[in-house]
Amino acid sequence: MDPVIVVGAGPVGLALSLALAAQGVPSVLLDEDQGRDETRPARTVILREDTADLVERLGCTALGHEGARWSGWRSMRRRQLVRELPLSTGEGRGRDEDVADGDPPPPSPVHLPQHTLTRGLRDAVATQELVRVVPYSRVDRLEQDATGVTVHTREPNATWWRGSYVVGCDGARSTVRKLLDIRFPGRTAVERHAVAALRTELPWPGQAVLHRLPPWRAGGAEVTARPLPDGVWRLDWLLPPRGELVTPDALITRIRDTLAGWCGETPPYELLDTGVYTLHHRLALRWRADRAFLAGDAAHLLGALGTQGLDEGVRDAENLAWKLAHAWHQGASDVLLDSYQAERRAAVAARLRAADQSLPVLRGGGGLRTLVPGSARGHDSLLMDGHLGRGPLGAPPSYSHSPLAPAHAEAHTSVGTPPGAPVIDVRVTAPDGATVRLRERLGLGNLLVLLVAPGTGVWDRRHWMTAGVMPRLATAVDALPVRSELLVTESYPGASAHTVLLIRPDGHLVASFGGVRPRELHAAADAVRGGAVHTTERSDRDRTVDVN
Repeated sequence: MDPVIVVGAGPVGLALSLALAAQGVPSVLLDEDQGRDETRPARTVILREDTADLVERLGCTALGHEGARWSGWRSMRRRQLVRELPLSTGEGRGRDEDVADGDPPPPSPVHLPQHTLTRGLRDAVATQELVRVVPYSRVDRLEQDATGVTVHTREPNATWWRGSYVVGCDGARSTVRKLLDIRFPGRTAVERHAVAALRTELPWPGQAVLHRLPPWRAGGAEVTARPLPDGVWRLDWLLPPRGELVTPDALITRIRDTLAGWCGETPPYELLDTGVYTLHHRLALRWRADRAFLAGDAAHLLGALGTQGLDEGVRDAENLAWKLAHAWHQGASDVLLDSYQAERRAAVAARLRAADQSLPVLRGGGGLRTLVPGSARGHDSLLMDGHLGRGPLGAPPSYSHSPLAPAHAEAHTSVGTPPGAPVIDVRVTAPDGATVRLRERLGLGNLLVLLVAPGTGVWDRRHWMTAGVMPRLATAVDALPVRSELLVTESYPGASAHTVLLIRPDGHLVASFGGVRPRELHAAADAVRGGAVHTTERSDRDRTVDVN
């Protein structure tokens, strides 16, 4: 079968190609440039816990830089401290069973210059035989037929490529989206920020700071300071949506006044980069057109109130990769391929809707003040959730209304994770006997079947694999219509002994069962693959191509 063609070699396109390669699918990555990424310290990205884990699983080592994670979050209003929240920066992010007293602090996001992340992903791609990167490839024509797609590129590298599918990861001005004649409606200039990246020392090492209504002349309505590796900080000043030209002199005044307001006097600083960023909110009307898909900024734009477009783009890549991998290896129904748009577009639409409803409350102007507590602390909580990846502005999505959700059966039981939500990252025993985190088994193209079996951690695996319910469950897993992996855990929140969880390759819970239920387990696995496979898709699998 022909490779998947990925148009655009930014972080989302790179992540998608790596995610496909991890599941045995070759791709041709069409890069409009020559693989060089502009160094802009003020252009940064934030990855939440789930997307950071995915990027690390894909082989990117850039997230390990010291200072990439925050030690805490600090909210201020005028001269008062409103909230101070410690954050976890260490290993073992997610659920930590070793914490005895109280809940562990929430995990810190990862904050990096975008060029650092992109280079880390490019380094990972360079080690992958299944990914072919083609520089100077500017798409100008796209054709589809019953068995694949043909993508034409213009000078200086004019040629054509044949693929099984094509994914447009080519940004806000996506050529693929335009060639597919897909509309991209939304709101322009939702927020504007003046931005500076500088190296200095602030009174709160390692802490991200949100300061609303700072009491100095050039502070404006809101300023944030977020640490980066190597002692660098990114400072953002909220600007009026339109107007106010930010001159270099005006920006220097903002920098000096802000540093003096926080430190008592302006400390020494090294200015590395500046910019003015305008944030838009847009959502493509369709994310799939036959064998063509959109992902990342080609499909959506967001960013106000701490929401993160790249976070959602990486989630697009993870969601689409396992579905294309299933289609490439085994064929796929339209239900499976359509579920990408149904799940991801609905999730991003909900994020945009939450931001649009919150903006009048937080920025003034509105008739929605009754939806959010009127106190400064209530507003601060909403902004903090957006920046830290919590609540409607930031939490990982749940696909509870997915077309891939199985019909409810009496055998289904409730656990601490509702169906459609991301599973909790518990420790599991893998088929080779190794004890690993559950997330380490994601993204390999398998459904995961997880048995909750207290006490197995102290047994030799050779014994418990042939004891109790294990032989019957192993037989049921072998009979599933989708390639699956059987794992065991000592415990899972809200689950009793012998509960069986069925988990998608992207880590979302399909269903949980009270005991071994082969028929119901099979039905749920069949629902995840979208039902029966088309015969034409099966015949396509026999065609192969060398991508090197």
